[in-house]
Amino acid sequence: MPTDEQRFLDLVLANPTVAAVLERAPSLGVSDWWLTAGVLFQSVWNGLTGRDPGAGVRDADLFYVDPDTSWEAEDAVIRRGGELFADLPVPVEIRNQARVHLWYAERFGVPAAAPFRDCRAAIDAFAAVCCSYGVTAGADGQPVVYAPYGYADLFGMVVRPGGGPAPRDVYEGKAARWRSEWPQLTVLPWEHPGPPRG
Repeated sequence: MPTDEQRFLDLVLANPTVAAVLERAPSLGVSDWWLTAGVLFQSVWNGLTGRDPGAGVRDADLFYVDPDTSWEAEDAVIRRGGELFADLPVPVEIRNQARVHLWYAERFGVPAAAPFRDCRAAIDAFAAVCCSYGVTAGADGQPVVYAPYGYADLFGMVVRPGGGPAPRDVYEGKAARWRSEWPQLTVLPWEHPGPPRG
């Protein structure tokens, strides 16, 4: 019987976008990069509900960390990624997580968390637990998974508030959009206790 991690990998790698990003991302030349969020958990939901692996997936989030927090440095990486991933069916959204604290409050209207020291800290801080997955390529090219809260909610199709700084309206807006696409989801209210550790 496969482990939860292997089951997760089997489901996300069924989405050709995931496989392509993992194969190509090392050539971006950035450190500590992780494919994360919707392209992963939504590919799992699609597999669990018998849909096409890419159904309802709007983009692919690629995080990295660079101590150069200038917009110019991030923009150069975004431009390289634009060329590298141009043929994929959804855009690859590339963001330097070391810069998030510089724009978060203006975008979301709440104070940002402290600067993220690495991509794992950024993945921990998503608005919903189901977002908190990351996959990167190890030195041998094989996928490496980061799943700080385990897999029970993901495989159970449960949407639960995360422990990050995102405000209530962000969580509820995302949850409503996901529920309209995957009606099998159970969405827990904002007041529900935070993410399970496991």
